[in-house]
Amino acid sequence: MHANKEKLPKAGPMLNAYPDSIGNTLGDIVKFLREPELAQAFQSFYILPSVFNTDLDRGFSVIDYNLNEMYATPEDIDSLHDMGIDLKFDFILNHASVLSKQFQDILRNGEDSKYRDFFIDWNKFWEGHGEMTDEGYIEPYPHLIKDMFFRKPGLPILNVRMPDGREVPYWNTFYQEVKYREVSTQDLMKALEIQYTTAERLASLVNAALEEGLTPKQIDFGKFDKYAEGVIDLLESRREYLGQMDLNIKSPLVWEFYDDTLSKLKSYGADIVRLDAFAYAPKEPGEKNFLNDPGTWELLEKVRKLADKYGITLLPEIHSKYEEKIHEMLAEKGYLTYDFFLPGLIIDAFERNTNEYLLHWINDLIQKEIRVVNMLGCHDGIPLLDLKGLIPDDLIDSLIETVVNRGGYVKDLHGNKNMYYQVNATYFSALGEDERKLLLARAIQMFMPGKSQIWYLDLMAGKNDYEAVKRAGPGGHKEINRTNLTLEQVQDQLKTDIVRKQLELLRFRNNHQAFGFDANLQIHECGQDQLKLTWSKDGHSATLEANLTDYTYRISTSDGVVLA
Repeated sequence: MHANKEKLPKAGPMLNAYPDSIGNTLGDIVKFLREPELAQAFQSFYILPSVFNTDLDRGFSVIDYNLNEMYATPEDIDSLHDMGIDLKFDFILNHASVLSKQFQDILRNGEDSKYRDFFIDWNKFWEGHGEMTDEGYIEPYPHLIKDMFFRKPGLPILNVRMPDGREVPYWNTFYQEVKYREVSTQDLMKALEIQYTTAERLASLVNAALEEGLTPKQIDFGKFDKYAEGVIDLLESRREYLGQMDLNIKSPLVWEFYDDTLSKLKSYGADIVRLDAFAYAPKEPGEKNFLNDPGTWELLEKVRKLADKYGITLLPEIHSKYEEKIHEMLAEKGYLTYDFFLPGLIIDAFERNTNEYLLHWINDLIQKEIRVVNMLGCHDGIPLLDLKGLIPDDLIDSLIETVVNRGGYVKDLHGNKNMYYQVNATYFSALGEDERKLLLARAIQMFMPGKSQIWYLDLMAGKNDYEAVKRAGPGGHKEINRTNLTLEQVQDQLKTDIVRKQLELLRFRNNHQAFGFDANLQIHECGQDQLKLTWSKDGHSATLEANLTDYTYRISTSDGVVLA
């Protein structure tokens, strides 16, 4: 057993929110946590990465890991520590923003940049493993990419213009956006040495085409065709990018960056660091570019050695099918892992009034010593792909139908039919906005093995936010479960029974001595529509009796405490 397995964090509840999820800043969340009703409810706080200097994907495209001055201050971080709250942060291993200092240095200095190999030059990576196309990038031989998993149509490339005018393709697994700045009359006069009136009319034509979304080469210059080459060159030289560029983990500078980042996160007081997109980072021609073996495990082990220097617990984040047993492999190697199975299992238990698959999973956790962070809802939706192999496919289909009928949105796995990744909905809405079900779901979560992560909107019994989805436009389905709340709204919610009773459960889990990663969990024999669990440690015990038909529960303890 790896030594890290014995250095896992404490098992008390963990709040999960963006820094601006409540009020407008992290300072407002500090005010929220200081409300009397929140006393002793949380042991930890997972602050999502928009707390850093980021540009896209609500924080998951990091420019650098300095605090975002619009959302957080060092004093806010200190206040959380003063309240005895441990912190969890994200570290995105696979990529960094185009606006990072490293990529911007490449755009300025090209081949002379010290960061030239910090990111993955597509053509260098595939040299000798494919054919050069007329567009200037190598098309890999089909047998070398047949097992590769690309998250968007076509090859994962962003073409970047170097200072000498050359186009260089870089590996870009996730988001990309290319923008062309409008030109002024004087821009064209200077670049093309043309008359004012000609430049004025040409600028109008060009800017109208850019407004329509055309690229420079798609513009119909008409009677100005003789200026086309010069205008295109000017526009391309002023090209702007947004996106997340894949890091080259073979570069020593990347490992210096990894070390510096973990050191910085520790300086903020990080207790747990969630490794986002780690499984995409190791790449080799002909191998899988997602969770390749042994590259993925070698990467994790090297990162763990860095984290051990700073006393940080790593939480590798990965969605995979239960039947693939990746969660078991992570556990066997001594890592904390996510319980992405619990949200769907609880909905299944409630809809079919049975403990069948929920008990199967609890037994797995106990017998295989799988240490987890569990959850109900989160910023990313309710996982479904993960359940494959744990429950039958027809039950997964039924779960999808149930949640969609309650207003949720299905997110297919990158366009592939019947490869369900997640459903986007608040957990309260996914439960049919039934307060009994939400409260029982929270009670069951509090008695599950692991450390419980609590999405702020679930705590507030948040409902699906369809207006937010409309405002976000195409691809904005996740906003259904990301509603920013004002301090006034949460203060009003703190007066409701559903919120107060959840907080009662959180305080109970956080403070009762029967729980912990080193405590014992007993599963009692009971009817299929019942669930009875007892935690015990050092002479203390706590028992949950749950009814999966009428959604009631009773919690009793060895010291006479009763919650119902």
